[in-house]
Amino acid sequence: MTGNGPLPGARHKRLVAVVVTHRRLAQLQATLHALLAYPERDLAAVLVVDNASDDGTPEWLSTLSDPRLIVLRNDANLGGAGGFEQGMRHAMEALSPDWIVVMDDDARPEPGALAAFQALDLAGYDGFAAAVRNPDGTVCEMNRPTFNPFWNKRILLRALIGGGGRDTFHLGQQDFETQGLRPIDGASFVGFFVRAATVARRGYPDPDLFLYGEDTIYTLGLTRDGHRIGFDPSVRFEHDNSTYSATDPRIRPLWKVYYYHRNLLILYRMATGIFFGPVLCLYLPKWLLRLRHHRGERRRFLRLFGMALRDGLLRRTTVPHSAIVAIARGADPSEEAIRGDVSAKE
Repeated sequence: MTGNGPLPGARHKRLVAVVVTHRRLAQLQATLHALLAYPERDLAAVLVVDNASDDGTPEWLSTLSDPRLIVLRNDANLGGAGGFEQGMRHAMEALSPDWIVVMDDDARPEPGALAAFQALDLAGYDGFAAAVRNPDGTVCEMNRPTFNPFWNKRILLRALIGGGGRDTFHLGQQDFETQGLRPIDGASFVGFFVRAATVARRGYPDPDLFLYGEDTIYTLGLTRDGHRIGFDPSVRFEHDNSTYSATDPRIRPLWKVYYYHRNLLILYRMATGIFFGPVLCLYLPKWLLRLRHHRGERRRFLRLFGMALRDGLLRRTTVPHSAIVAIARGADPSEEAIRGDVSAKE
C-alpha cells in the first residue's frame, strides 16, 4: 500500500506516540527502537510515561538523544489508565498533534505500519485501530477490535442463537486478511490512533480506572457519542505479551482481582444498557468460579471481589491503589484508608 504513495484524499498527519511503561525495560527498548526508526514525517514525537520503574528504565532513557523523545517520570505507579491520561494530556498541551497513537511498552508498530497509517484517508473517522498480531504472526486474541452486540440486533441474535461467542462480535482472521477501511465500535490501547480534535472535544481516559478495560470504556464511549472508529489491516502492530500466561487461570498479582472485576462491571453497564441485569447474572457465577484456582488466598480474593462488585455497581473509582495492594497482601486497612482519607502503606 505504501509503495503506491498516499491514497487520494489522504494528507500528512502530525502523529505523536504515547508509550506507558512500568518495569519492563527490555520490552520498552524494543518498542522505542521500532518507533524511533521511523522518519519524522511518519512520527513527529514519542512520549514515554514511566510509571515509577526501578529496573534501570530511567537510567537507560537518559542515554537516548533523539530530539523527538520526551520522558515523563512518575514517582508512583499510576497504572495504564493514569499513564495514558497523563501522556495524552501532555501531548495535547505541548506537542500540537493531529493524531495520537497509544501503546503499552510491550507493543510496537511493525515496519511500514506508520507509513501505512499516513497513507490512509481517514476523513469521517475520529479514531483508528491497528491490526495487532502476536510475534509469530497470529492474530492477538486480547486486542481484536470489537462490535457492541447490544447496539446491533443482528450481531446480538447471532451471538445468542449461533453460539459463536467472542467470534460473533470481534473481528476475525478474515477481517485481518481483507484490505480496506471499515468501522468498528471499540478497540484496545495497543495501536489505537485518535484524532486530537476528538480528544479536545471528548476528553481523556479515566485515570482512576488504573488498569483493565480503560481502553474499551474510552473507545466505546467515543462510538456511543457519535464518533467513528475505523480499522484497516494494512496498519500492523506486534504485541509481545509474553508476561501473560494462557495456562495459569489465576489472576496475578492478586490485587488485579479488584480492578479486573470492578472495571468490567463499569464497562458492561455502559455497553449493555437495559440488558445489564441479565448480563450480570450470567457473569457473576463464572467470576466466582475463579475462586477455586486461588487456594490459600481465597479469603483475600473474596474481599477484593466483594469490593469490586460494590464499587463497580456504584461506579466508584476512588479507592486508593495502596489500599487495594494492602488487602491483597493480607493487611486490613481502615475504612478511612479505603476511602482515601489517609494513606494505606503498601
